[in-house]
Amino acid sequence: MTSLPLILAIDHGTSSMKVALIQTDGRVLGWESQAVNLYLTPDGGAEQSPDEWWSIFLATAGRLLARFPEERARVRAVCASTQGEGTIPVDKDGNALMNCILWMDMRGAPNLRRQFGGKVNLNGLSLDRIARWVRLTGGMPSTTGKDPASHMLLVRDRFPEIYAKTCKFLNVVDYLNLRLTGWFTATFDSILTSWVTDNRDPDNIQYSPDLVRDSGIDVDKFPEILPCTAVVGTLKPDVAGQLGLPADVKVVAGAIDNTAAAIGAGTIDDFATHLYIGTSSWMAAHVPFKKTDVATSLASVPCALPGHYLLTALQATAGGNLTYLRDNILYHKDELLQEENVPDIFKVLDIIAARVPAGSNGVLYTPWIWGERAPIDDKYVRAGLYNLSLNNTREDIIRAFLEGVAYNTNWLLEPFQKFTGRRVKTINIVGGGAQSDIWCQIFADVMNVEVRQVTDPVYANARGAAWIGAVGLKELAFSDIPGLVSFKKIYMPDPQNRALYTEKFNVFKLIYRQMKGIYKRLNR
Repeated sequence: MTSLPLILAIDHGTSSMKVALIQTDGRVLGWESQAVNLYLTPDGGAEQSPDEWWSIFLATAGRLLARFPEERARVRAVCASTQGEGTIPVDKDGNALMNCILWMDMRGAPNLRRQFGGKVNLNGLSLDRIARWVRLTGGMPSTTGKDPASHMLLVRDRFPEIYAKTCKFLNVVDYLNLRLTGWFTATFDSILTSWVTDNRDPDNIQYSPDLVRDSGIDVDKFPEILPCTAVVGTLKPDVAGQLGLPADVKVVAGAIDNTAAAIGAGTIDDFATHLYIGTSSWMAAHVPFKKTDVATSLASVPCALPGHYLLTALQATAGGNLTYLRDNILYHKDELLQEENVPDIFKVLDIIAARVPAGSNGVLYTPWIWGERAPIDDKYVRAGLYNLSLNNTREDIIRAFLEGVAYNTNWLLEPFQKFTGRRVKTINIVGGGAQSDIWCQIFADVMNVEVRQVTDPVYANARGAAWIGAVGLKELAFSDIPGLVSFKKIYMPDPQNRALYTEKFNVFKLIYRQMKGIYKRLNR
């Protein structure tokens, strides 16, 4: 019987919170999850309740630990991976003053332009400020308003009474750490999109006085910055007591989801690439240099791995398209559907999509259902089905959804390879979408790469959090991790589909070029 230490790992995504007991070797003992409510506002807002997050954490962790009472004594740390780019204003007692403004929220875009505009500008942002951001941080705020830099200005300008009461602005992982320990902190990666840090030394991320002063946010509202592997503190006594955990359980700072997934996917070596398919999607690799490509919104930014940066190409919505398809088209509960139990869409994808040949019998889907971030940074663009005829079926549409996400990922691959200066030949695929065998094959065919399906890919973020926690406790070294990762299956590109997918991909890009003006006219 093994006696390896356990990490209570939190994987807090946009759609659900998952809590797992994971050994330092990556073995998952158990897992509990619960859906999280999403609140969309008519003016482009997207929010979630931090109090609901905490209640869900206590409930899921409680259920999980109740299943393994004899293992509680082996828990050495709690460590979280969470959605990024969320903003929660909290008071001096740590109470959330309003709902979290999520990464999907675009309401702060005009506030950002007012704060950072100039006569000489790019998309409304002063060129001088852009040059300073890129030099110091490696990136710049998204003009869509989806970053904390915009969120904080939105609170300052639209909710001044909340701003006045705000002690600190926290990202999602930082809020959970506050509730766990009582300490106000941020991590190297969670603070990034506040765009107020000097990131030129990857092991010493600090606030830039000039950027903080320019941000329009009071300096005392920013928290202390810690490495992802730092021990924030021990569990608060009331939390440890409620969960039945030892009083000396540590809380390791953790990371936002793309940082954690890069660890959980086993892509530790320089340029080793992973693809995460969840509600959102990204392709990422650790690199030994800081670099920015403003034209394609790509940058290498602070991460958990010492001495390194993480290059991340982010797609705003990937698996979220399938959630939309499931909840609003296929299984929308109304007078046409009275069933209580809706099937897990990833379990039926392989069956349905496999009935359709490559190319979806002519149907093409663009997956920009909530704007896009890279390789195009465009808040106006939207999803669409193209070339649909009376000859097409539901199966064609489902496969077109899968192919559309793959086309957009392939579009990201072009600047990604230019950024790294090398061709990507192999990708480790993780996340909920990686459970679909047919989708893994579609990615391999569309992108013309070897796709390695990590075993139990849905656990990647939680494993990443657990391994960050284990490194923080000095139970593991990052260099140990690639040897702990296994693969369910390897997918090689089918050469018979190359010509077809190349042509469809070219049409996909053409649709954006010809439709972007119409999208702006419809959605501005």
